Amino acid sequence: MASKLRRNEANCEEASALKEELNKKIKEQKVVVDELSNLKKNRKVYTQQRNSSIFFLADRGQTLGSCKKELDAMKRDLQDL
Repeated sequence: MASKLRRNEANCEEASALKEELNKKIKEQKVVVDELSNLKKNRKVYTQQRNSSIFFLADRGQTLGSCKKELDAMKRDLQDL
């Protein structure tokens, strides 16, 4: 009985840690979306290649759209927890 209680407490702590981390990532993503939304139309946007330090010129509209989709997915994941 006591071991079940300990497992439940551990699961609750793990879930709250995941929620905190996800909340942090959501806040960061909101900043990215706001920054991209407020750029002038003639400004250049660069995206970083995964697992690399190389940046490539990207379309501002496409980048904003993908960032918004990622933010929505993060919000759904948070609601599922």
